[in-house]
Amino acid sequence: MLFSSIPFLYYFLPAVILLYLIAPKGLKNAVLLAFSLLFYAWGEKKLVLLFAFAILFGWVTGLILERVRGSRWAKPLLFLSVAADLGLLGYFKYSDFFLSSVNGALGLALPLTGVALPIGISFYTFQLLSYKIDVYRGSVPAQKNPVDFGAYVSMFPQLIAGPIVRYADIAEQLAHRSHTLERIASGIRRFLIGLGKKVLFANTFGALCAQFRATTEPSVLFYWLYAVSFLLQIYFDFSGYSDMAIGLGRLFGFDFMENFQHPYISASITEFWRRWHISLGSWFRDYVYIPLGGNRRGKSRQLLNILVVWMLTGLWHGAAWNFVLWGLFYAVLLTTEKLWTKQWLDQHKAVGHIYVLFTVMLGFVLFNADSLPQAASDIAGLFAFGRLPLLSQEALYCLRSFGVTLLLGMVGATPLPALLAKRMAEHPKTKTVVQMVEPFFWAGILLLSTAYLVDGSFNPFLYFRF
Repeated sequence: MLFSSIPFLYYFLPAVILLYLIAPKGLKNAVLLAFSLLFYAWGEKKLVLLFAFAILFGWVTGLILERVRGSRWAKPLLFLSVAADLGLLGYFKYSDFFLSSVNGALGLALPLTGVALPIGISFYTFQLLSYKIDVYRGSVPAQKNPVDFGAYVSMFPQLIAGPIVRYADIAEQLAHRSHTLERIASGIRRFLIGLGKKVLFANTFGALCAQFRATTEPSVLFYWLYAVSFLLQIYFDFSGYSDMAIGLGRLFGFDFMENFQHPYISASITEFWRRWHISLGSWFRDYVYIPLGGNRRGKSRQLLNILVVWMLTGLWHGAAWNFVLWGLFYAVLLTTEKLWTKQWLDQHKAVGHIYVLFTVMLGFVLFNADSLPQAASDIAGLFAFGRLPLLSQEALYCLRSFGVTLLLGMVGATPLPALLAKRMAEHPKTKTVVQMVEPFFWAGILLLSTAYLVDGSFNPFLYFRF
């Protein structure tokens, strides 16, 4: 079930809010757990039992890890528990990738498993891993209540595509949280921002990308339109989902971490990854990069750690070689900045912005390809290789049809709209007007998004496959 869908907006969400609000304080987490499992079962009827098992296994393991902490049994138990979680993730997500790679390299014909990828498995696996590691380290106490633990892992606002919420960040909120009209209103506004990003922008850019894939008139202009459109689509799609998740979290009294901070205004790749998918980057930093030694064991070891982290980051996003190369691509860029270019980029911000947008765009072309040959073809098309015409009638038509939305998306990906809205809301001459217009603005986003959805507009969600 997508957040940007009629069943979620007008059936599921009103039902869960109503029951949550009327439930006694001691049953609110039970309501969240029940509806979260229903939300998951909506799209994964056959695998909801696997999900429930993962939750139960994580809860029991956490209790045992706390009991044996400091003993000689703690580390082996942690290792076995982590291996079990990663084993499930590896089987469902990477087994066919491994088998097909072996078949291609050795000329074998090993049968593939054909298993379906459980929705959200990459996200909830990382939440379970961080919880167990933190309990082992003594950073957090184990959760004694299975309902509260289940609500944490399965919470539907962030279950499918994050942000990756660590138990340490919301442990107190699971037991004690406030529900005020101000927080509810703030949550609704944040949710509607995300809904508008997803339906009005990401879906439009996705439709342009789909038209490019179906074209019989490829041209250099069309390749550039595709690359820019996907650059905007993936930002509005994923950041929109994160906004909706954060907004829903506020509705239920939780504060989830920010996951995006206008990454396309970055002047270096280092800065870009401090602004893009922040919860994933911080997870790899705290649970992989630093335990490997971080930057504490010399420059060579630091560069090796960066390589390991980014190879894993690429694999986390998908079981295909283009994702591995995408991760390695960023490893090379980040290593280059650490060794040579970061200081220069900091002194030449304008050049840095162009460099970031160009390299990130190339990276996402590689990221979105169905195969390495397609990635090579897409990148070659940007530079007019293969005797492509510069223009085509279909590309010009798309430029006229989507041009205004592309420009709005470029502006919307910067802090400018939020800064302008804040200034108008605080200025004495416009403050009253903003207060009068604001309810109609939010209602307009909901109604316009609903109209698009009822019309059956293009409505995929990119991070479902991760």
